[in-house]
Amino acid sequence: MSDPDQCSTALGNPAPALVKQSLRVWLKMLKATKHIEATVREKLRVEFDTTLPRFDVMAALYRFEEGLKMSELSSALRVSNGNVTGIIERLVADGAVLRVPVAGDKRAMLVRLTHKGRDEFATMAAAHELWINEIFGGLTPDATARLICILDTIEHSQGLNSGEDHDA
Repeated sequence: MSDPDQCSTALGNPAPALVKQSLRVWLKMLKATKHIEATVREKLRVEFDTTLPRFDVMAALYRFEEGLKMSELSSALRVSNGNVTGIIERLVADGAVLRVPVAGDKRAMLVRLTHKGRDEFATMAAAHELWINEIFGGLTPDATARLICILDTIEHSQGLNSGEDHDA
């Protein structure tokens, strides 16, 4: 084994070319993700006068029709309670969210979408689905399936799959 790349691979160290390629993949994924997020943020702002965090909170509440405790909502969104409190306050003021006392726990409150909030979110979600479809519209169905498979492989190899896939 005189080739340095073969030696490093044999010792469990990835070849420098593979390390560079992995870094390029990461940077391209990050660039694509930032572009998609910026596009969605702008479309939510322009078309619905709302924000991505508000959309995310409403999406979580939409999935749990019976409502969530604030701690459950924060956990579902993987953010602190403080991050969602202000959003919930504004959603309550707008009539999109209702606070409901939790039976047997005087301190806890459930938050859930009102009918108005559910309708508002359903309209935004339908538009969001079309925006994402436009962004990925240049991919063939086969390329999309391969990309999902690749991303699943990354998730599984890193122990990231918590069983909370949000497949449509």
